[in-house]
Amino acid sequence: MKRSSVFPWLMQRSMVIAVAALLVAPSHHAGAQGITRWLKAGSLHNWYSQYGCEIEIGNDPDAQQFGLRWPSLYNYQDMQAAKALWLGVTNFTDDKGNATFSYKVVHVGPRVTGTGEFFPVSFDMYSKYPPTDVIVDGLASVDEVPKLKAIDPNLPCDRMIVNVVNTAIGVTMTRTIYAFGQQFHDNYHIAEYVFKNTGNTNADEAIELPNQTLTGFYAYFTYRYSVCRQIGYMVNLHATWGYNAMNDTRGVPGVDPPTVDPLTGSQDLLRCQFTWHGKDASAKSQTTAWGWYDNTGAPICAEGPSLAEKGFISSDDTVGRLGGAQFVGNCTVFASKGPGALAATDDPTQPSTTSQEGSDDIYTSKNDAMNRTMMTGEYTEWITRGHRSPRHAWRVIPSGDFAMPTNDPSYADPQLSTPGGFSVANGYGPYTLGPGDSIVIVIAEGANGLTHDECVRIGRNYKDGVYDARTKNDSVVTTGRNRLFETFRRAIANYKSGYTLSQPPPPPRSLTVTSRGDRIILNWQPPTAFTPAVSGYNVYRATGRRDSTYHLVYQAGASETSYEDTSLIRGVGYYYYVSSVGSTVPMSQVVRPNATGSVALESNQYFTQTYNAAFLKRKPGTAMDSIRIVPNPYIASANSSTLRFVGEPDKIAFFDIPRRCNIKIFTELGELIYEINPAEGTGDAYWNSVTSSGQVVVSGIYLVVFEDLETGARIIKKLIVVR
Repeated sequence: MKRSSVFPWLMQRSMVIAVAALLVAPSHHAGAQGITRWLKAGSLHNWYSQYGCEIEIGNDPDAQQFGLRWPSLYNYQDMQAAKALWLGVTNFTDDKGNATFSYKVVHVGPRVTGTGEFFPVSFDMYSKYPPTDVIVDGLASVDEVPKLKAIDPNLPCDRMIVNVVNTAIGVTMTRTIYAFGQQFHDNYHIAEYVFKNTGNTNADEAIELPNQTLTGFYAYFTYRYSVCRQIGYMVNLHATWGYNAMNDTRGVPGVDPPTVDPLTGSQDLLRCQFTWHGKDASAKSQTTAWGWYDNTGAPICAEGPSLAEKGFISSDDTVGRLGGAQFVGNCTVFASKGPGALAATDDPTQPSTTSQEGSDDIYTSKNDAMNRTMMTGEYTEWITRGHRSPRHAWRVIPSGDFAMPTNDPSYADPQLSTPGGFSVANGYGPYTLGPGDSIVIVIAEGANGLTHDECVRIGRNYKDGVYDARTKNDSVVTTGRNRLFETFRRAIANYKSGYTLSQPPPPPRSLTVTSRGDRIILNWQPPTAFTPAVSGYNVYRATGRRDSTYHLVYQAGASETSYEDTSLIRGVGYYYYVSSVGSTVPMSQVVRPNATGSVALESNQYFTQTYNAAFLKRKPGTAMDSIRIVPNPYIASANSSTLRFVGEPDKIAFFDIPRRCNIKIFTELGELIYEINPAEGTGDAYWNSVTSSGQVVVSGIYLVVFEDLETGARIIKKLIVVR
């Protein structure tokens, strides 16, 4: 489907839905911003609001840092703290025609919900394919059930949200958000905005405003990024709100450093802003076994605060793994030169404002479309600021040696000092919109950086003294920034192609995983639509944890629909996904022009991912005295690959238990700390060495009472824990 103009795909053709409404449970959260939806098709997941922008604590009331989750396979990778969208105009006449505002600004975010200024009209999510039914041992294995408006196999992406919102200035915003499962484009979302002067001011689309031309129109976005939620507790919660966020910008000639496309060797115009995990002043007081702790990339170590007690990591995740090595940001893909005939022409001078503002400054809260003083400041001081220079990162580190930070991002410059860190901002305008006029802005938002395995390898080498701080930091900063730039180049190429880059085949319609005594059996159904054709299937497996590395264990032919996995260890949990594989295609048709080589595309992992483990099942025990506790003694410092369960070092197993059994765990003083009621018919039960209140058990002797619920027989066994 070749793009005929820059307007969103849904605005170019009438969408015919061939599939009836889906009988699925809702996947929205009615929080501070009303209805929200979770959009995922690849490795980047994010939530979106019916109001047209995602505010601080707008979805999960217990998490300021929520959304923009990458790599989303792993827990707590959220990097979004708050966003805002303000629309500003000059010399505006209100709906009664008897009041004029020199500056009128309507707001959603970073802390106001948009109520009374933004009026949601519609908010729908579509999918190219029906969700795959994933079943593990008879139970649905999903992390969420999407509430879809319809299935449309002709979508230009895998999942899409269409959001229409009217505003109190008579501008109707249509936001179309695209998410892709294709493996080279699954770490960004593209949002196409159409801003049209309709005069509509409420959800009923009633025209209330005078037929007026809007002058000085700006669309102004702010982004409060923070890398990342998982390591937020490492240094005084700072990483949860962006206190130590380093922000930089590219794309303005004469202001920003040029970017060079490694494929062509020429300079390219990347109009982008991005954020990474910078130095934290509090980290100066942290010393480790290998010396001073350098927090770039956020190495996780035993000597640091215990994130395991907060539930953000496992207790054995102390090898030095880099917990905050991502780069996150946004890139302007297209911005209209003007309305009418100019709407289809990209203006390389947009955004006309690129800045960074204190995340707790005066204009970040209590915004009000009737407060003339506040709106005047918002419009003249922020929205139309222009290109603030030097950029935040360069004011913090004037030398540009970001691999060896010497200053704190929040307090390095008295003019920048703020306890809340900084947000990046883009303003597009000024435009003059006559009645019926439209302009288009297209923004890609994505993340990239070191892979999980690279974070483990580099962090371990830093902790062991193989790498010094500069080597570690160069790996984080240089690699992450370059990979994010490549992500933006791919998003631009995808958009310019009209979203016609080669796509993988559809995922399997279903995946059923069944645990047996000597094997785990996988069965799948081929996709109903073979466009492109399926040439085979790949079976991937992770050991011990869902959020760990998946390895290819089997390559099936196009006619195969099952696999029996026998290379397994009893007591270990296994997670799977099955991808549909297409024929080999040139990389230039897959990634972007000038890319070399070829590749066979696969359907994305997140369509068939299992979220609960499959195990080798053991027959129930026949004698109480045959029950075994493994390992016993449990020694926390023991080698986890030989003396504890792989990927699950906190797990203790109870083998050969009766068919119907109750297990109670007591301290040596007789205090009940945990109770287990295993599923009937299995000879295995497991305990993750925590109390019923979630506290990690301490060293000592514990009494484990096993009761056969059929015979009433009981036996007591001792368990020794050494920490």
